[in-house]
Amino acid sequence: MESTLSIARSFARSRVMPTLSMNELTTYRWPLEEDIRRYAAAGYEGIGVWRQKLADYGEEAAVDLIAESGLRVTNLLWAGGFTGSCGRTPEESIQDAIQAIRLAGALGAGCLVIYPGGRNFHIYRQAERLLRGALDQLLEYAADVEVALAIEPMHAACAADWTFLTDVESTVALVESYRTPFLKLVFDTYHFGHDQAVLANLPELAPHIGVVHLADRVEAHALDQHRRRLGEGRLHLAEIVRGLVDAGYTGDFDVELIDSQLDESEYENVLTASLDYFERVLAPVSGERS
Repeated sequence: MESTLSIARSFARSRVMPTLSMNELTTYRWPLEEDIRRYAAAGYEGIGVWRQKLADYGEEAAVDLIAESGLRVTNLLWAGGFTGSCGRTPEESIQDAIQAIRLAGALGAGCLVIYPGGRNFHIYRQAERLLRGALDQLLEYAADVEVALAIEPMHAACAADWTFLTDVESTVALVESYRTPFLKLVFDTYHFGHDQAVLANLPELAPHIGVVHLADRVEAHALDQHRRRLGEGRLHLAEIVRGLVDAGYTGDFDVELIDSQLDESEYENVLTASLDYFERVLAPVSGERS
């Protein structure tokens, strides 16, 4: 496992252009083994892994299966709930996160996505204190296995029990306060791809990003997210992707299309169309650098 992990990290450091992975939440109804087989066949180099599918398959066997597939784990979803909003005590959530960090290390994941938990009747400062208390413990474990924790802020209309962090600016401030390469953030285009203030500051944001979650949007933000296919919504995804690359971002882009209206029969087309879209978007940038 160590040699595989070292090779994956050396490869990651040597890459100039970013790559695209497919998140298992997109193909929600496929089991892990079908995700792996179909993603690889479609031409993907990476996979965004959902812990539930690993548990369904068996974690140890799943780690081996992914390693044998050649797919690189760009991000592992998820750990968190430190405010108690998910029904666990903060300590139980911390212990679960420690297990998730170890799993992310075994997978050679680029990062572990962290959802801090909703306000849960706390004032903001108390919720932040609970998050910082958890991070103070977890960052040591993350450093030991060399996996970054990536905190994901969400639009306020979608956050609910997931996170009390509802803007990019405060999340960046939190990340910067720790001064460690093992704490980053998730930039999700569904949540903040419309925010001109954020998009105007991509050069400042890029160094703090652990992974970019890609989805388009048509309707207003809502708790039941309708994340549309790339290029089929109102967001200027091409400009966002190119802007991040121009700003020096060399990390991963992960397609996360959570949509109850997306039928299993459409999954194959989503795989192909997403990869085609991404390659078209990056073609001008690649040409400039060749």
